[in-house]
Amino acid sequence: MTELVKEKIDQAVAILNELDIDVWLTFVRETSAVGDPILPLIYGHDLTWQSALLISKKGERIAIIGHFEAETARGVGAYNTILPYHESLRSVLLETLQQLEPKRLAINYSKNDVHADGLSHGLYLVLLDYLAGTPWAERLVSSEKVLSALRGRKTAGEIQRVRNAVQTTGEIYARTFSYAQPGMSEKQVADFMHAQVEELGLGLAWDRDHCPVVNTGPESPVGHVGPTNLRIARGHVLHIDFGVKQDEYCSDIQRLAYFLRPGERAAPAQVQHGFDTIVSAIQAAAAGLRPGVPGKDVDIIARQIATQAGYEEFKHATGHQLGRLAHDGAGILGPAWERYGDTPYYPVEAGQIYTLEPSLIVPGYGMVSLEEDVLVTDQGAEFLSPPQTELLLL
Repeated sequence: MTELVKEKIDQAVAILNELDIDVWLTFVRETSAVGDPILPLIYGHDLTWQSALLISKKGERIAIIGHFEAETARGVGAYNTILPYHESLRSVLLETLQQLEPKRLAINYSKNDVHADGLSHGLYLVLLDYLAGTPWAERLVSSEKVLSALRGRKTAGEIQRVRNAVQTTGEIYARTFSYAQPGMSEKQVADFMHAQVEELGLGLAWDRDHCPVVNTGPESPVGHVGPTNLRIARGHVLHIDFGVKQDEYCSDIQRLAYFLRPGERAAPAQVQHGFDTIVSAIQAAAAGLRPGVPGKDVDIIARQIATQAGYEEFKHATGHQLGRLAHDGAGILGPAWERYGDTPYYPVEAGQIYTLEPSLIVPGYGMVSLEEDVLVTDQGAEFLSPPQTELLLL
């Protein structure tokens, strides 16, 4: 991950210049207990004592850390100045700021973006104490725009890692749908997928208890919930939501199949209509997913297709960013609901990776949803794997 850390810090310098922020400070302690979400991207290890990672728009990369971690910091290879300390970080931090003389000093707090809110309140108070009586106490600003851009704009190395995870996920899905049979429980299907992940030596994109989510038939509970003992039957829709973590980057894909009843040669009309509606919503959202468009506008496209087809409005965003985490980045493709804060208003940017996952319920059959992973380019959205456009019949 060392090369990736270097890529991201180079990118951070460019972003600081773009936003006219002189210095960005990441201030942490005992990160194995309370970690800042940005630390894996700009350092790649835990830190124990109070530590300050400073990046300036002039290109300075400074790590002020406990002396026992100095060699690890040097091994990262991304910081050109390593300043170890013994008893207190205060004097070294103040001397460094005196040299840098920032007019705007960005720190990691945010009302809107959980990934930019890594500075705990207690540590913020410690920082204020250190800066008391200095001009920098009055120059603190939120780093949320820095972190939104840094997490969202994927480097070439990050994009390739997500592509690899998506490809692996597709292969696991293919084997899973060949395995699944009437009479099997949702838990059996999940166990089969877990076994494949373990055989490949990979991780899961989210909590194992509901990765994958497996839904068969109309009685299966939907949402972030674990597979049940309900069994697949002829006439059931089988819905799966699943992702892997490969080389520290995630996929997040949903797929759908229908188990034909005896004598059936196609899915019931209402199931096919629901499936076609979701496909149309995803394709239309992808067509509207372009740099500069607010995320809420993409959400409106998908949401209207579902409601105009006669379905109840889905109670979640059309999509979220994807990267080191299954839910990554700041901006979302979501409605202007209070729970999302300002994030639906953030403009889409080239280099971001989003999921597209509208959903609906078909009465008598249950969850009908698909999820595709797409890369935003200057020309528009690129699907990272072939999207599901035909209902799988088993």
